[in-house]
Amino acid sequence: MFSRIAGRSMLKVYNCIATAHDLWLVGLAAVICTLASFAAISLLRHARRSAGRMRPVWLAVSAISTGFGIWSTHFIAMLAFSPGIPSGYNIALTILSLAAAVLLTGAGLAMAMRPEWRAGPWLGGAVVGGGIATMHYLGMAAFEIGGIILWDSTLVAVSILLGTLIGATSLPSGLHASSQRWRIAGALLLTLAICSHHFTAMGAVAIIPDPTVTIPPAAIPAGWLAIGVAVSSFTIILLALGAAALDIHDQRRSVLEADRMRGLANAAIEGLLVCDGDTAVTANTSFAQLVGSSSDKLIGARLEMYIPSAEARAKLLAAPNQPVEAELRHVDGSMIPVELILRPIDFGGQAHHVIAVRNLQARKKAEQHIRYLAHHDALTSLPNRGSFHARLDHEIAAAKANGQKCAVLCFDLDRFKEINDLFGHAAGDKVLQTVASRVSALLDNTCMVARLGGDEFAVLMPGLSNPAAAGRLADAILAALQPSANKSDSDNLTSCSIGIAICPDDADNRETLLTHADTALYRAKTEGRATYRFFEARMGAEVHDRRVLEHDLRQAVARREFNLVYQPQEDIQTRRVVGFEALLRWTHKTRGSISPAVFIPIAEETGAILGIGEWVLREACKQAASWPQPLTIAVNVSAVQIYSENFVQLVHEVLLETGLTPDRLELEITETALVRDLNRALNTLRRIKALGVHIAMDDFGTGYSSLSNLRAFPFDKIKIDGSFIKSVNTNAQAATIVRAVLGLGRGLGLPVLAEGVETPAELAFLQSELCNEVQGYLVGRPAPIATFAMLTHADSALATGDDVRILLAQSA
Repeated sequence: MFSRIAGRSMLKVYNCIATAHDLWLVGLAAVICTLASFAAISLLRHARRSAGRMRPVWLAVSAISTGFGIWSTHFIAMLAFSPGIPSGYNIALTILSLAAAVLLTGAGLAMAMRPEWRAGPWLGGAVVGGGIATMHYLGMAAFEIGGIILWDSTLVAVSILLGTLIGATSLPSGLHASSQRWRIAGALLLTLAICSHHFTAMGAVAIIPDPTVTIPPAAIPAGWLAIGVAVSSFTIILLALGAAALDIHDQRRSVLEADRMRGLANAAIEGLLVCDGDTAVTANTSFAQLVGSSSDKLIGARLEMYIPSAEARAKLLAAPNQPVEAELRHVDGSMIPVELILRPIDFGGQAHHVIAVRNLQARKKAEQHIRYLAHHDALTSLPNRGSFHARLDHEIAAAKANGQKCAVLCFDLDRFKEINDLFGHAAGDKVLQTVASRVSALLDNTCMVARLGGDEFAVLMPGLSNPAAAGRLADAILAALQPSANKSDSDNLTSCSIGIAICPDDADNRETLLTHADTALYRAKTEGRATYRFFEARMGAEVHDRRVLEHDLRQAVARREFNLVYQPQEDIQTRRVVGFEALLRWTHKTRGSISPAVFIPIAEETGAILGIGEWVLREACKQAASWPQPLTIAVNVSAVQIYSENFVQLVHEVLLETGLTPDRLELEITETALVRDLNRALNTLRRIKALGVHIAMDDFGTGYSSLSNLRAFPFDKIKIDGSFIKSVNTNAQAATIVRAVLGLGRGLGLPVLAEGVETPAELAFLQSELCNEVQGYLVGRPAPIATFAMLTHADSALATGDDVRILLAQSA
């Protein structure tokens, strides 16, 4: 029975459309309805994307567009309806039907736009469907005709149901996603809701002509309504076109914005992965490169493919915005340490989350390097002091527990500072690396070599069978580091000195054992270097004494413990004093007078000679500048000073500060100080010579005594060492050497000064051989400058050797 009723109803609707309507106008109504529906969905989407005050504005525009579309569709379809008898439209009800369409549609659209209400689009669509029915039946109430209208209640109910149900699906479809497909689907469903309702409702109408029923004069004629509907339709079309243009503009802007955001995402150094649940939606280039894939291939991939740790994924989801360290799987199967941060986002109108991926490979490598540096020396890659101490503590404990012995060999490089000074720190670093390599090659797996700092190294030798084994290892180290005659100086190694201490024979704790090994090392250095020594109990006091002396030596200038004495130099022919040599003396506050032969070598080894030498130069020049007599002042210069970068500048500053004329200053330099780096020394001496300062070769005959050096270097004087002058009048061999040097000086045009002249016979010999100047006890012993005031401040006629001896006798 239900099927028969449904069949009759469908037939009535079909007959209504086919026989009672103008099909051209029906088609026009359908087109206008479609345009209005598309405009409604587009404007509703735009309203949802808007914010602030613009959202209700666009909602109102969408409601008006949709309401006018429903209203226009109804009345164009009514114009297509041809009952064959006079008809018109009640103006009040016609306007009310339009208002109902706009208001109810607006209410439904507003419900659909509430983002927190999931059922909003469905209920809103149903309200729009109800608005369609309300507008239709108000419009039919406005339809006035010369007859009686009868209604089929079944079709009326069906029309309302169709409009409501189809309308309820139109808005969720149109708002589902941003793609054009869903937008068209929503517009078509809304069109279907309007058209199906209208023509089903029109199928429910039956009109019985009645001549007694007249059309009120106030009714709107169909022609006028046609004009109104035309204007309304035109407005709808404009709104639809405007909505389409707006939508196209939004699409272009969305594309540009997407490109811009994609560009920004790809510009990010960190990898970015957008996921919907556990599924990748998109990824930037950095993430794709990190996993060795492309962005397109990542879409749709499961998260566990690249973050295999379930624990890490759980931590990410449980703690958004918190960093989580995990491992990222590369496409080749390798694992990459990364830091992950998850953050919820709105992506395409849907809830997603983005995972920022930071590559930790560089940081992990840096951390590993830092841990390595904490236990190793950066230059040589040997264990450092901390690692050596930890290992030594372990071996000492093992030796105590097992009744075994272990040895510590401390060694450093002899005169390593000179390598840095002569050839630069790069050459020094290369030497240290070579030392580390060669010593490491000598050791087995049980031994350990470490760099303690500077040029200080230590070797730990556990499981020592007897002390002789430590001695054999020391011999091997000395041989491995022995300088070679086949290499240039800058590539050559220097020798080393080694100190050995045995545990538990010498000490049973780390601090004492290292101290004893260091003490033995000092003994090796003081006994000639390039050797090794075992610790002996008596060494401790000696080394302690030397270290205290080193400390006091550094403080001596500040404590004013240094003083200068002066020894006169005499012209051998005129017997007049022509100058003085300044000699350094140290009067210790507790030790008393300390010989220069003791403290000068220590000062050169420790570098303290630079400060001491500056004080001597400044004090001697200051003193000489105060003399009325233009006597020369000779100052000894150490090799360490010659190779100091600031020495020439220091000489210049001292001359300017003291006011001493450069030709009165004579710097005495031993030939041994020059041979370490001839070119550098030559450059320094030439710059000093350019200042006007005189340069004398001191102790000639005791060093290399190279004739080529006499020719190459800008010397102004030669000083013969006193060891050749002693007994020169009775020693034929010494006399021959002195004659040769004097002849060499005359040939080169260099005056010669003989040191250490103590007897009249020696003086007479030198006079007979035409020596230029003499210096020694015969002329005068070193004494404070005040002793020679008659020479420095009186007439030069009194400044003879005899005067000096008289002055010294009087001062004594």
